Amino acid sequence: MAKMAASMVEGGEDAFRKIFKFYRRRNPPPDLSDVIDFSRCAPGEQIIPVNLAAAAVSDVEATRVGLQPVREWQAFGLRGHPGFIFISNPFLRGTQPFWLRQCLKIYPQKPNICNLDMHMSPLETQDIWGQSVHSLRSSQAGKREARTLLERLRWVTLGYHYNWDTKTYSPSSHTPFPRDLHLLSAHVTAACGFPGFISEAGILNYYRSDSSLGIHVDESELDHTRPLLSFSFGQSAIFLLGGPRRQDPPTAMLMHSGDVMVMSGPSRLLYHAVPRILPAPPERLALETGGCIQAPPPQEGSVVEPVSEEEWAVCSRYIQSSRVNVTVRQVLAPGQKFPETPCSHQNTDTGQTDGYNDGESRKRKRSSSRDSADAAET
Repeated sequence: MAKMAASMVEGGEDAFRKIFKFYRRRNPPPDLSDVIDFSRCAPGEQIIPVNLAAAAVSDVEATRVGLQPVREWQAFGLRGHPGFIFISNPFLRGTQPFWLRQCLKIYPQKPNICNLDMHMSPLETQDIWGQSVHSLRSSQAGKREARTLLERLRWVTLGYHYNWDTKTYSPSSHTPFPRDLHLLSAHVTAACGFPGFISEAGILNYYRSDSSLGIHVDESELDHTRPLLSFSFGQSAIFLLGGPRRQDPPTAMLMHSGDVMVMSGPSRLLYHAVPRILPAPPERLALETGGCIQAPPPQEGSVVEPVSEEEWAVCSRYIQSSRVNVTVRQVLAPGQKFPETPCSHQNTDTGQTDGYNDGESRKRKRSSSRDSADAAET
């Protein structure tokens, strides 16, 4: 990656954008030999092991949210990027279907907000899952021209709802944050050395095979001392992690289903982007058919529930060509309050209208639809 970045600095355009375009390229497809795959790499000159706080989360607590014991997690960092932690699929086998089901069926429900609300009534978007399952379960689903509401879903916001126009949060736009997702996030952050994390805002991105996420930095939260979490489910993606300046050359890495990223400390405000969605390696998809049967028996207090075969049939079909990313943020420091007049952050958290690109969103730009606005994903 260093050689590629150095060769791209010349020519007047910043290295990050050139590398983004390189991996975004369709014809000819880009060479992926410089992309880090943490599931296959051992610590070396660039990749360093990260010691986690295994005692911070008991095995029982981890199991309740579908995670392996912390001592079994494989966590890595990148030299030159302090505070960045990559955890290679810490989920127990058979538990990812539950979290995917939540992302597709539960979290898009009202009172949470999604892109479809921008041009549809609340009644029409009340049950996105229910209006889509019959068509997605159909054996002829691949031949359909009309897409379901679930396939048109591009983003969902939770807790403090991100305002795509002002790039701010406010107390006037808030709904209860999902308890199950908070517990998952709190255990991951505790294991990474951040006890007491409060999940206050979530942004879910729904990617199709031709989607991408533009170069941006997440700075709309009022407190940057707390980490930002990212969970990936479904198809794989290339993630570019740059530096504190937009022109800094990025490092490319693969995100597979089940992978978790934590951006904390100095890495909390680094530029990053997702230029490309890739087919998931069969052995890495980890959302196995029959996951609802192979999931570990629920323990007392467990938030992970079995996924029915009918629900899994829909989830499985959806992820054959899609990826879901969940980012969780703590917006306020303990005791901190929103300013009376929310300030407008001059950041580069982009909407899909200028950062998240797919065939549909490009067509909809001309109609000024917010249907394709994206979330600032880590």
